[in-house]
Amino acid sequence: MSSSPQIPPLSAILLAAGEGSRMRSERPKPLHRLCGRPMLMYVLDSLVEAKPRVAVIVVGHKGDWVTKKVQEHAQDFAVEFVEQQVQRGTGDATQVGLVGLEDDSEEEDVLVLPGDAPLLRPGTIAHLVEQHRSTGAAATMLSAVLEDPTGYGRVLRGKDDRVERIVEQRDATEQELLVREVNTSIYVFRRSLLAPALRRIEPDNSQGEYYLTDVVDVLNSAGHRVEAVLVDDAAEVQGINDRVQLAAAEAELRRRTNEGLLRSGVTMVDPTAVYVDTTVQVGTDVTLFPGVILQGSTVIGSGSEIGPNSRLVDTVVGDSCVVQASTAVNARIGDRCVVGPYASLGPADVVASDTVTGPFYTAGLEL
Repeated sequence: MSSSPQIPPLSAILLAAGEGSRMRSERPKPLHRLCGRPMLMYVLDSLVEAKPRVAVIVVGHKGDWVTKKVQEHAQDFAVEFVEQQVQRGTGDATQVGLVGLEDDSEEEDVLVLPGDAPLLRPGTIAHLVEQHRSTGAAATMLSAVLEDPTGYGRVLRGKDDRVERIVEQRDATEQELLVREVNTSIYVFRRSLLAPALRRIEPDNSQGEYYLTDVVDVLNSAGHRVEAVLVDDAAEVQGINDRVQLAAAEAELRRRTNEGLLRSGVTMVDPTAVYVDTTVQVGTDVTLFPGVILQGSTVIGSGSEIGPNSRLVDTVVGDSCVVQASTAVNARIGDRCVVGPYASLGPADVVASDTVTGPFYTAGLEL
């Protein structure tokens, strides 16, 4: 009786060493916040369904800051950090990342992805890994077809529609620039083939960098198979390079968050005018009016009404409350309370259950 083939283990390498100069910020790009969490945490979230045994994060610019922030958040898998001391391109960063993997794990798959793709869904990454394993390819990349592919590397296919190579826009010919299928910088490799391929790439491009994309050409030249999986929603693979793209990603994450809340039993009078961090917990039969902002570790109890024009940060609101046009930071509001309008609650303020406050109320009780 034959046994089914053993599924190889999976590791992940996240490339998060870039400075992100176009963000115009002292904060490292991977730590810019979207809906209350650092961008890099959403990328780690996207790995959950693929179940890597370890994720190695390649840090560089202000790497200590990045490392500290990531360690503050629990993960479903081990997380390691390695430093790319000199930024010499994605190929070099991937080679540095391999240093963080165990030496005795050559027979495994390695997922490589950028640290600035916060819209990736876990199902997309899991599907990519599944397709890679089912075809037995040396490498499988995630690609997207864009109406306007400006700025992206183009995916060039050959016989049998297999991927032959990827050409960066700055190095592409006029004919190659007409291709609308683009590289998303997300790959799965057989580790035993990735390491030697990385050693063969050269910085013979306009930037003088080691491109991870050149590994595709190296593998093809050696007779290995390279596949591409088209992402269903190209918005998922949008990278973040400046504040404009950051704002667009935030808007999409808020849309997803509000949709999830609506489906869970929350009423929003105008979902486009409600802002809820992904870290917030909202009970059933809650009504959120326009102008509501819920941030941090805020918890809203079932049956409560919040707003309009209320901002709650790290605040707990009990069941069946009404909070109108008020602000609260790190406060506690009991059950069946009426707060506001224009109440202002600060750290350690407590509103006891069944309290009805007046306009401009300020609590003075302490925990």
